[in-house]
This record gives sequence, structure tokens and C-alpha cells, in this order.
Amino acid sequence: MANILYGKVVADQATEQLIGRARMLSEKDIEPMLAIVRVGEKGDDLSYERGALKRAEKIGVRVVVHVLPDDVSQEAVEKEIQMINQDDAIHGCLLFRPLPRHLDEKKICDMLDSDKDVDGISSASMASVFMGTGDGFAPCTAEASLAMLNHYNIPIKGARAVVIGRSLVIGKPVAMMLLKEHATVTICHTRTLDLPAVTRDGDIIIACAGKAEMVTADMVVPGQTVIDVGINVTEDGRLTGDVAFDEVEPIVANISPVPRGVGSVTTTILMQHVIEAAEQRMKK
Repeated sequence: MANILYGKVVADQATEQLIGRARMLSEKDIEPMLAIVRVGEKGDDLSYERGALKRAEKIGVRVVVHVLPDDVSQEAVEKEIQMINQDDAIHGCLLFRPLPRHLDEKKICDMLDSDKDVDGISSASMASVFMGTGDGFAPCTAEASLAMLNHYNIPIKGARAVVIGRSLVIGKPVAMMLLKEHATVTICHTRTLDLPAVTRDGDIIIACAGKAEMVTADMVVPGQTVIDVGINVTEDGRLTGDVAFDEVEPIVANISPVPRGVGSVTTTILMQHVIEAAEQRMKK
């Protein structure tokens, strides 16, 4: 039986520190504030949003949610981002992606001021992650994945890490962050030939392809650590990850569940970034 890597203990530990930092800002009449921009009503976005609102309330971060219809125009989304950029009361912005295909997502992401880009979605933020300069904010889910490994003392240095997924939301940035921690990283995806042979060769597996329960028993071996980043809602409304938990858990050494895994850590990292942005604004 695997050791279950619950996110709550990781998130709660960080939350206690963030409550104190938010209180210190409040004493200086600064209220950390996050704007969430959501297009449509996708189940995984709504699940993340609920978790973020709950974590924000606990820490002391104010959240405003901007909901736009699925058929929103490019101009309307750009206007929303411009308004957020110009609002000095807002310290950070979370834009749910992927956006509908009729929108120019890259242009919209790059419009967001880097100081408010608390989820690392712009080209400038991504460049800092890939160049390792330390400037800007890393994508929250990528940072949360490493926070889970570090909290549970899973060795990263020298480990063979297999990242299943190549998106800019999680796959590519988490691979770069693992590489920075001296892991040997393989990036694969749903079209990788003989994917099970690749995953069985890893010490750490980060599942982030966005395909429900794609990591099955034949893809893992004893001793591995599996971090499930997937958030998928099935047709019957069930929330599941990218890993077939019931199949994989009896085999591996460590595994994070969905729900109750990386998600709560991700929202905590998001709030951490908002508070950091508020602190940086105060210094300026």
C-alpha cells in the first residue's frame, strides 16, 4: 500500500504563515486582492475556483470573480484584462485556461501586467521559469507539485522524473523546475510511443496530460512516487485525476489523490503569490 500524499497538511502549514503576512499588510491598510477571470462554466474551472475562494477567505485575501460567456469576444476579454491592469487595488489576476478556441489566448495572456501575473501565464513569466532567472511568478500548479515532493521528503536531486503532459500550464514549466532541482527529466504525452515503458523507468511521475485516469497499473512499478495534477469531471459528475488511483495505489510507494491532493496546495501557492505581489507593491 502506498503512502498517500495529502495536500491538506502541506497547504495548512503554508496557510498559517500567509495569515500572518496578510495581517501585517492589513495593519498597513493594504488588503491583498485577487481578480479571477473565468470564461464559461467548465467543471474543472469551477472546482478550482471554489477551492481558491475557500483558501482566500481563510488567509485574508479578497477575491473578485469576473465571469464572461463562452462566446465572449476578443475585444471584451482584452478590455477586462486592461481594467485589471489599471486597478491599483488588485494585486494579482488568475485567468482560467485554456480559453475558447476563437480567442487569441497568447495575446490575452501577454496583456496582463507582469506584476499581477500571479499564475505565470505571460511570455515574460514563462521566460523567467525557462531561463531560471527567478524573476516573476511560476505557474502555481507546477510550484505546488514541487512543494508536495519537498514536504514529503521525496528526493528530486538525481531522480528520474517523467512528466506526462507538455502544456504551458503545467507540463513544460514543471519539467523546467524539476530540471532546476537537478532531476533528469523526460517529457512525454498522449502520443508518446510505448508510454508505459517510459513511465516505468521513472522515479517520479507527474501526471498532467488532462486525460482522466490515463495512468494505469501497467505504467508503474514499485518504489515510484506519483503526483496526480489532473482535474477531470466525468459524465456522472465525479471528480477524478489523470491517474487510475485504485489501480496504481497498491503498486507505487507514494501517490497524491484527486481530490485532496495537489489542488489545495495550488490554491495556497496562488494566495502566496498574491501576498508577495502586494508586498512588492508596498515596497515600491
